[in-house]
Amino acid sequence: MGFSKVEDTHFPKNNYLRVKDKLIDLSFPKIMGIVNVTPDSFYSSSRKTSEKALLQTVNQMIEDGADLIDLGGYSTKPGAEFVSEEEELNRISNPISLIKKEFPAIPLTLDTFRGKIAKHGIELGVDIINDISGFQYDLDLLDVISETKTPYILMHVNSDLNQMHHTIQHENLFREMIYYFSDKLLQLKNRGIVDVIIDPGFGFSKTLEQNHSILHNLELFHILERPILVGLSRKSMIYNKLNISIDDSLNGTSILNTKAILKGASIIRVHDVKEAKQIIELIH
Repeated sequence: MGFSKVEDTHFPKNNYLRVKDKLIDLSFPKIMGIVNVTPDSFYSSSRKTSEKALLQTVNQMIEDGADLIDLGGYSTKPGAEFVSEEEELNRISNPISLIKKEFPAIPLTLDTFRGKIAKHGIELGVDIINDISGFQYDLDLLDVISETKTPYILMHVNSDLNQMHHTIQHENLFREMIYYFSDKLLQLKNRGIVDVIIDPGFGFSKTLEQNHSILHNLELFHILERPILVGLSRKSMIYNKLNISIDDSLNGTSILNTKAILKGASIIRVHDVKEAKQIIELIH
């Protein structure tokens, strides 16, 4: 029995995402490089708090093969401190302007769950909103996305901000996740938002076993006919399972990203772009 080509795992309706006046072809897996402008993101090497470090990092990611850059100003790691809207705004404004000025061709996603922050980011040139909350933590976000018709990344997570990492009992996790995505995709469609990527939310409100089960059955989410983003780079589902440190979790990340791509992930969100690019080149 031979192996199927990777292209065969990507459904036709997953192939394109409209970003402003351009179409991003997702029939070939894309790489999203993670850049955090926070002092407390869970992986310290992703934190960029100076202009020089920020631009050097983005430039290196692009040279290494990043197709998108994801910028975040609010750490959502377990136990992270609350960040005010004003502080989040201060953290992301200058970095967005710098990236759009120096690298205007690279699509920029903004990792936020707040409508005010999303609106400001879009005004500064942000191309896609990456929301961990499924528009549950700030209803204004849905209005902003609808008004601007900005492409949107919809993640699965608990409905309570303070419980986003709290594991709850699921009678049937996959059924609940499909219902969650179906319901929210319908709400988005009714508001005229059709360029949507889904994210299973690895590490959010799920046990280690549930995280690995979701990845193992990732192809089930193709029933939703939306591109799938997988963000598991250096997460606890890797280093806790292997009993290693975050710094030693690159190999595990590469293995799981390979699995995700073979199961039809359209975008892998990573800290280590060069290694992710090698995965895609070797698979194809």
